[in-house]
Formats: sequence, structure tokens, C-alpha cells
Amino acid sequence: MPKPQHKSGEPLRHPEQRVGVFIDVQNMYYSARNLYNAKVHFGNIVAGAAEGRKLIRAIAYTVRTPAGEERPFFEALYNLGLEVKEIDLQVFFGGAKKADWDVGIAVDTIRISPALDVVVLVSGDGDFLPLIEYLQHSGKLVEVMAFKDTAASKCIEAADAFIDLGAETDRFLITGRQPLLRTVKLEEPEEEKIVEEEEEEEKPRRRTKRTIM
Repeated sequence: MPKPQHKSGEPLRHPEQRVGVFIDVQNMYYSARNLYNAKVHFGNIVAGAAEGRKLIRAIAYTVRTPAGEERPFFEALYNLGLEVKEIDLQVFFGGAKKADWDVGIAVDTIRISPALDVVVLVSGDGDFLPLIEYLQHSGKLVEVMAFKDTAASKCIEAADAFIDLGAETDRFLITGRQPLLRTVKLEEPEEEKIVEEEEEEEKPRRRTKRTIM
């Protein structure tokens, strides 16, 4: 795990911290594709965000297209232990497309933050700067996980810690066909889920979605 870059140089992580992870899937998907022509290993991102702390919520924010071809991907996220929230892709006259989760992510982080000590934003989107500052003013630590080459510098500077996913691509990217065995643990209820998944070869088995809180 790349060492988080903290402002003071002092470690801010300890085992009793309650952590919430909020993943901007579209931002991560396009960053990984454009920089490395690879896919993101979301299970390892969640594990890296928690890193020995109490994982309370892990939410992936996704876009649903009319054709629904992304459904197996959503199933894989469920199987990794993430809550998946979907929004419809809007297609305008003339072919323009839009799908924006910024407000939804901001509302969720503010709503859930009273139960958290640390908010981890997995996104390089500069529009989250006001959210970072608001959460900090509310007494929360805010960590940003993103690829430094595509992350907004103002968010990197504002965050209490920044984790560059590009510093350990062998952990956070999927570049070849290989079985994935990963564990994601949520504090409530206390249980471990181990998922073995063959990338894109078979449709993942549907697991029951767990909602905490």
C-alpha cells in the first residue's frame, strides 16, 4: 500500500477510526482506461482505504445505460461487498450524454458522516473541493484516493491525506486475465466475505446486497 501523504507528516490512521468509502466509479474507470488502458480493482481500493481500520460503509456510484450491458459489472461490485447505487444515463437530443453523481455523493457523505471519523473519497474530480472543506469543518478527516496524473491538484492539497493509486498499479489495476481472491470486511455485522471471480469469463453469482445503517 502506498504510504498516504499527510500534511503534517504524522500518521493519521489508527485501528479505532470509523471509515466510509465513497467511490466515483465513472471517474476511476476513465482515469484507469486513459492512463493505463486497464480496469480498476475496486475490491483492493476498498481494502486499501480501510487498511486496518473499521469499515462502516463502502458505496460505489455507477451509471446505468438503457441497454443494461453493465449489469455483470454491477453484480461483481455487489459480490465484492460494496453497496451499489445507480443513476440513469441521460441522452439528450443531438446525442449529448450526461450522468452526474456529484450531488448524490455529497449528500450521502454529509448524511453518513456523523457515524464516521474518516471519509475516503475515491475520485479525482475537482468539484468535490467544497465537500472536502465542509467535512473538515465538521470535524472529519478526509482522504482522497485517485490517480495523481488525473486528480485535481486543489483536492490533493485540501485533503488530510492523499493516496496515489498510480503508485501501486499492480495492486489497484487489473491488466490481465487472472483469478481474483480478495476480502472486504464491514464492521456491522462483523463478518468476512471472500469472493473468487474470473474476470469477464463468467457472470458473477448474485449475492444478497447488504446495507449497513
